[in-house]
Amino acid sequence: MEPGGEPNIQQMLQQAQRMQEQLMNLQRELAETEVDGSSGGGLVTATVNGQSELVKLVIDPAAIDAADPQETAETIADLVLAAIHAAGEEAQRLQETKMGPLTEGLSGLGGGLPGGLGLPEL
Repeated sequence: MEPGGEPNIQQMLQQAQRMQEQLMNLQRELAETEVDGSSGGGLVTATVNGQSELVKLVIDPAAIDAADPQETAETIADLVLAAIHAAGEEAQRLQETKMGPLTEGLSGLGGGLPGGLGLPEL
């Protein structure tokens, strides 16, 4: 704020631009970061990027029972879903960790909280 209580629009715009750049950098970093989730004691491992996009799926040959293909198919399907779910949860934690500091700054938009743009209460 400038003396007299008026917000400096130029400063707010510069801060908003910096926050936008930080957000873009974080999104790029998340897209490049990979996390794993597994199920069945490691029989199936799913790898997702930080944006929860599946990028790799590994099924251990030990998960396959050639004597019972129907049961094996059902079991593998369940294990794949569980591994993808676990990897997605890990990606969510990663997103929260990486984006937390930036979103905390956004919460200060209306009240001038530390890290915010210092806008007056609306």
